[in-house]
Amino acid sequence: MPDVTIIDVSPRDGLQNDPNPVSTEEKLQLIRMLVEAGISKVEVTSFVHPLKVPQMADASQLMDTMDSIQGVEAIALIPNLKGYERARVHQLTELNWVSAATETFNAKNIGMSINENMEQFLDVLQMAKKDGIQTCFSVAVSFGCPYEGEVAEEDVLNIVKRVKEAGVDRIGIADTIGIATPDHVERLMKKVLAIANGTPVTIHLHDTRGLGLTNAYAAYQAGVRIFETSASGIGGCPFAPGAAGNLATEDLVYLFERMNISTGIDFEKLLDAADYAALLSTKTPLGRIRHVERKQEKGNEG
Repeated sequence: MPDVTIIDVSPRDGLQNDPNPVSTEEKLQLIRMLVEAGISKVEVTSFVHPLKVPQMADASQLMDTMDSIQGVEAIALIPNLKGYERARVHQLTELNWVSAATETFNAKNIGMSINENMEQFLDVLQMAKKDGIQTCFSVAVSFGCPYEGEVAEEDVLNIVKRVKEAGVDRIGIADTIGIATPDHVERLMKKVLAIANGTPVTIHLHDTRGLGLTNAYAAYQAGVRIFETSASGIGGCPFAPGAAGNLATEDLVYLFERMNISTGIDFEKLLDAADYAALLSTKTPLGRIRHVERKQEKGNEG
C-alpha cells in the first residue's frame, strides 16, 4: 500500500476556468492517462449550471463514457441538490460537496448561506448513502478568503464538527486562494484531524504564492495522507479573484518519492499526463519539475 493517496483534480478544477473549450474526448484521454500512471481517484467533472461554468457542460456525457476506463474511481463536484439529481444516475464513486468557511464566498460561489448549504448537504448525504455513493465535504477558503480576508480557525472547525457528526465519508480542507503558510497548515490540520478522529482528511492546495509544496509537506507532518493536486498545476477557482493554479501532481509525487514516501504512481507516465494537461490549458502551468525533467531528457538526447 502506498504511504499517501493522490487525488488528481485536473479534469475538473484544472480545466473549469479555462476559456478554451476542451472536448469530452480530450478530457477522457487525460483521465485515461492519469489512471495509467497509477492515479485511481480522479475528480472528473462537476454538475454545475452550464451557464456558470461552460467548461463542465458535458458532465453527463463524460460520465457516460467513464466505463471505458478500467480502475478509475470517479469523483464529481456537486454544488446543490439539483446537481446531485443529475449526477446520481451515473456510475459515480464519490461526490465532492463544497461549502466555504465565509458567508461572502458562499454567496458568490453557490448563492447560499453556510447554513443553507449545510442543510441541503445533509439531505444529499442521506440520499447518497441510500444510493451507495460516498461523500466528501470540502471547506473552501479555509486559510483565507478573497472577500473577507483572514478566516478564523474556529469557523472551519465548526463546519468540520458538523459534517463529522453527520457521517460524511471524507473531509476536505482547501486553500482556495493559495494564501496558506506551513505553520498555519500544520496547526489547522492537526486540529481538523483530531475532530475527524478516523474519518479520512484531504488537503487541497493552490500554488498561487509558490508555497504549495511546503504547505503539502506541513500537512504531511501534521498527519494528512490524502492530497488533491492537478496535473501540471493547471486550474484556479472562477469565483476566487487572483487564484492561480493548483499544486502540480508531478511536483508533489516527485517530492514524496525522493523522500521515500511511496505514492504508487509511475512518475514517467505521470509526466506524460502532465504534458497533455498543459496542452489542454490556455493558462501557464505552475508545475515546475516537468520542465526540469524534459530539459534533462533533451540534454541527454543531445
